[in-house]
Amino acid sequence: MSVTILGIESSCDDTAAAVVRDGKVLSNCIAGQEIHRRYGGVVPEAASRAHQINIVPVVHQALEQAGVRADELDAVAFTRGPGLIGSLLVGMSFAKGLALGLGCPLIEVHHLQAHVAAHYAQHPAPAFPFLCLTVSGGHTQILLVSGHLEMTLLGQTLDDAAGEAFDKTGKLLGLDYPAGPEIDRLAREGQPRFAFPEPQIKGLDFSFSGLKTSILHFLKKNVVENPAFVQNNLADICASVQHRIVTILMNKLEQASRQTGIREIAVAGGVSANSELRRQLVETGERLQWRTFVPPIEYCTDNAAMISMAGYFKYGKGEFSGHDATPLARWA
Repeated sequence: MSVTILGIESSCDDTAAAVVRDGKVLSNCIAGQEIHRRYGGVVPEAASRAHQINIVPVVHQALEQAGVRADELDAVAFTRGPGLIGSLLVGMSFAKGLALGLGCPLIEVHHLQAHVAAHYAQHPAPAFPFLCLTVSGGHTQILLVSGHLEMTLLGQTLDDAAGEAFDKTGKLLGLDYPAGPEIDRLAREGQPRFAFPEPQIKGLDFSFSGLKTSILHFLKKNVVENPAFVQNNLADICASVQHRIVTILMNKLEQASRQTGIREIAVAGGVSANSELRRQLVETGERLQWRTFVPPIEYCTDNAAMISMAGYFKYGKGEFSGHDATPLARWA
């Protein structure tokens, strides 16, 4: 029996909808929000208002591209959290209303669980068990994945996320938001010739707040000595910051592989689109005989294909949500 799932993602500033049928992505549509560029970061109130404008046309587009009628849907999946409350509320409310009108089940999805599920949309997919480094603007984790929906947290950031370190550095350098892609682009033109410290955190946890402070002091000191320092060394600064962030991630991932003996290694989340992280993953994988997996770019950043995919596997297990569900800004 064929199963068709509509997924809705609205955890931050991207309004997304996608249709998955029997584990195959039929459409994956996203509407971004340019308004946040002028503020250098996401403004929650502006984000939720934009979601209200975008959600109907985005869902319509996803159904149209998939060639699926609304009454053919078997369930509607949505991001319950973690994320911005106002943004989550828009997506959740729409999903509830649509599911109620269609008389089909409602499926709540954990945003980070969905990032891992993005790997099931490609072939070959990682074999269980595998390790997944889930790294984005709000989260940095290492997960041991033993099943489509079974995950164990091995390590996580104790303060800031890797993506946040990229964005805050970009703000210090005067780059547009979001700064991660811009730092990645500039880093290709430079060399990592400035040394930044690696946090000495025991176990598999991460910390990026100290690195951000180190970058701030480095820039202040050098700008005092030479006001044109950033302008004259921008590419090398970006390359150096990116190199340190990526080596922090890779060193912990390599440690996790040694401790668990697992060589099926995946990365997910927005920062997995970073070219240096992808390069080092492949390089380390060849050195340590890993099988490495990186989602296509369209499945790295926030998207609804991953929500639909997670919803597809939850549908198979009969894990449905009640209409009394509320959005969760934080969700363990």
